[in-house]
Amino acid sequence: MNVLIKSATIVDSKSDFHNQTLDILIERGVITQISKQIKNPKNYKEIKLDNLHISQGWFDSSVSFGEPGYEERETIENGLKTAALSGFTSVAVNPNTNPVIDSNSDVSFLKGKANGNAVALYPIGALTKESKGEDLAELFDMKNAGAIAFGDYQKPICNPNLMKLALQYASNFEGLVYSFPQESRISGLGVMNENVTSTSLGLKGNPTLAEELQIVRDLFLLEYTGGKLHIPTISTAKSVELIREAKQKKLNVSCSVAIHNLVLTDDELHTFNTNLKVLPPLRTKDDCNALIEGLKDGTIDMVTSDHNPIDIEHKKIEFDYAKYGTVGLESAFGALNTVFTIKKTIDLLTKGKERFGISSHSISVGNKADVTLFNPNIEYSFTKENIYSASKNSIFEKHKLKGKVYGILSNNQLILN
Repeated sequence: MNVLIKSATIVDSKSDFHNQTLDILIERGVITQISKQIKNPKNYKEIKLDNLHISQGWFDSSVSFGEPGYEERETIENGLKTAALSGFTSVAVNPNTNPVIDSNSDVSFLKGKANGNAVALYPIGALTKESKGEDLAELFDMKNAGAIAFGDYQKPICNPNLMKLALQYASNFEGLVYSFPQESRISGLGVMNENVTSTSLGLKGNPTLAEELQIVRDLFLLEYTGGKLHIPTISTAKSVELIREAKQKKLNVSCSVAIHNLVLTDDELHTFNTNLKVLPPLRTKDDCNALIEGLKDGTIDMVTSDHNPIDIEHKKIEFDYAKYGTVGLESAFGALNTVFTIKKTIDLLTKGKERFGISSHSISVGNKADVTLFNPNIEYSFTKENIYSASKNSIFEKHKLKGKVYGILSNNQLILN
């Protein structure tokens, strides 16, 4: 594909053209010229958009699609289209399907379904067979098939010896182990943050202690075994402290935070809106502030939309019985951009690839074009019309967001809203 992008402000701290407004010529998917004024004698397609900004393509480390098994929630095809229209050029896809992605052939299936797409799909293989938490899955075989990490989505490993063995085994081939931070025997049947709000609403609480105990355990195991550990979607102030201390001890640990846990608090749940039922649950304002500080100082390595489409039959029921999850790709940029400067927002959306061994491409002449196009200044109220997913369970519905995604140019393909 040959494209001339006109008057785009480059937001890429790794590029020599950072913060400059320039024309960008892309030929056959490669950036061939960046300059103030580029002529178009070959009559290439020109992109001229209001307040156009451009950055490296965005990456999300935790995305769920329904296929195989839950196509009514989301197909891979529509999920990748949603990612593209939301500004993401690469996504790591969770194994919470039916059957669970726990073998070489399952990983190959996901890779095959996404082959040739503008958005690169990177499978996360299940850590245990069928994500039951009993026996390790075929980690090395899945690694060879293209899995970038291993974890049971939103399912903690209760057996500490199993986690120890996983870290030891995966270290033989530099495998990255996910461990969901929840001690189920503490969280029990809790459906929201344990706090004065849960008491006033009459809902069972899930205390911060459940998350923090599991993190302490996993960090001790990591210190004992070595290996590589990733703790997804932390949500408490104490969790940030624990991981900060672990990094000071030079442990090989990384972590992420879901964007909605940065922006929203448990006070929102007074409406009993089941779209607000997420795991980990929404916490307090103090937790939000600590998570934001953790991102600013580098303790938290990356953000994620934690995109998890849930069909209406499992959301339009009593709060106690509704499934956890929210769609998040479409709102990720707009929500994050309400918290941070545009420079920091883009930095967070483009971080994380290196942890998974995925290469990134700065906006420089000679590099592959893997870019996101956006306008950071448009403010709007997020509605169902902004949702591209098959499921419409957005935690941000009716919230004020900031920033519009125009589209992506990746894998020699242009996708625009």
